[in-house]
Amino acid sequence: MDPILVGKAVTTPTSGQVFLLPKYGNRHGLVAGATGTGKTVTLMTLAEGFSRLGVPVFLADVKGDVAGLAVPGELNDKLQSRLGEIGMAGYAPEGSPTVFWDLFGKLGHPVRTTVSEMGPTLLARILELNDTQSGVLDIVFKLADDRGLLLLDLTDLRALLGLVADERKDISTSYGLVSTQSVGAIQRALLRLEQEGGDLFFGEPALELADLMRTTTDGRGMINILAADQLIMKPRLYSSFLLWLMSELFENLPEVGDLDKPKLVFVFDEAHLLFDDAPPALQQRVEQVVRLIRSKGVGVYFCSQFPDDVPDNILGQLGNRVQHALRAFTPRDQKAVRTAAETFVPNPNLDVAEAISKLGTGEALVSTLQDKGVPMPVERTLIAPPRCRMGAITEAERAQVRAGSAVGHKYDNRVDRESAAEMLAKKVDSAAEQAKAPPARTREQDEAESGGFGQSVKDAVFGTKRRQGMVETMAKQTARTVGSQIGRQILRGVLGGIFGGRR
Repeated sequence: MDPILVGKAVTTPTSGQVFLLPKYGNRHGLVAGATGTGKTVTLMTLAEGFSRLGVPVFLADVKGDVAGLAVPGELNDKLQSRLGEIGMAGYAPEGSPTVFWDLFGKLGHPVRTTVSEMGPTLLARILELNDTQSGVLDIVFKLADDRGLLLLDLTDLRALLGLVADERKDISTSYGLVSTQSVGAIQRALLRLEQEGGDLFFGEPALELADLMRTTTDGRGMINILAADQLIMKPRLYSSFLLWLMSELFENLPEVGDLDKPKLVFVFDEAHLLFDDAPPALQQRVEQVVRLIRSKGVGVYFCSQFPDDVPDNILGQLGNRVQHALRAFTPRDQKAVRTAAETFVPNPNLDVAEAISKLGTGEALVSTLQDKGVPMPVERTLIAPPRCRMGAITEAERAQVRAGSAVGHKYDNRVDRESAAEMLAKKVDSAAEQAKAPPARTREQDEAESGGFGQSVKDAVFGTKRRQGMVETMAKQTARTVGSQIGRQILRGVLGGIFGGRR
């Protein structure tokens, strides 16, 4: 299996080409560097390489230029000069098989999940709840699980919050203290999320992982591009969505061990947003997912300006490194340069700390895992150009790609089935109808009309309008038992999402 060409090493006159071996593509990676130094082009080169190997890729398009992967590039004098320097024979412009996604449904197929699948941990982060409010949200989810109430969208969650407020005393006794202030705070946070368009993310049809892991008939991996130019303005929603998706892959994909190539490559752009203000417990869970998801055949590649945007425990697990230029103008920049230099395998022919600040656009310091998983000494490298367009695409080109998508019919139209809001509304309507019903007849009236002992036995077994009989009592007890068993079978994974499928 051919390796992915990253570029041409120029540390010494005898340096050769630098490759990323598919066998170690699931050992994760980091692409770092200051704005405008070429990180996006590097990501596009890697995405194309994995796609040609038959590996699906998922990445976010923060600035709008990653969409260029869908259409062929154009040869020019500058590009031909770079091709000659690197020694890329047989280069021909081409686009990659691409699917566009968008949480807001404007620039791609809508991406949705259900509130139940998101789970309380990540939803609390999106809503920016404090510890007390997050604890109440945990109770709300537990109550929904126990009572078999589907939480599909924010309307369902708001309805359940209303139920919690109405039954606050009983719920506080059974599940833990619930205050009206906390319920009100969560409701206000939901209102803010809806006003920002975040409610579009919750509902059905929910995204199925299999649709992110598709290949074409000729064996190329689909490149899934999430439109994030607007989403990035809501950093908590952006980072929590990507974290949810990564955790879904971790929870639902089977163990596969070491393969000849990854099953999926997941790119986390603007990685610092994942860890900004993340509580220690959440950060620990993220570290666990990153550490273990490799065995599921998924490679995670973080992209950020500074390598120390990624915590040390995760940074140490990233075997494939591409470091673009950092300008050491401030103490923060100088610290980042030192961090980057210390994380590379030394090369006696290269002063890493000095080279980082002198790299030009399209150059990077590269170290990838080679035979037996040993990282190669860092090399100063001219990054190989992608075959696609290195820039944005037109609305017409985007529309053409969307029209040819095989999954558009599945996700473009929203579905609203019966869930918690409708079930609770029916309960209220039923109670109102019962309140309007005529008064129930007394036992004496029933016995007088039916005549004595035989009717009494019948009433004891089957019940009357005022009192349930043994049959109804047994039926209700059976239903409660089954319901409680269903509740106990609902398992949540490491980040709070439903484990092992949808409800």
